[in-house]
Amino acid sequence: MSYTPRGDFLVDGTYTFEIGGKDKNMRQIEGIPGAFIAADDIEYGYINKIPLWLFGFLY
Repeated sequence: MSYTPRGDFLVDGTYTFEIGGKDKNMRQIEGIPGAFIAADDIEYGYINKIPLWLFGFLY
């Protein structure tokens, strides 16, 4: 995991993650291949928006 100028986290040099609430939109990650939003207060994902609670299963 490393720092990226756009987004919050860069994982394996490929995947960019932006962390935010349910109202976070795709504007901050548009044009970045392999970019996703990890959003709080949502129950299911859509397109590149993943519920933040799902990351708890990776632990």
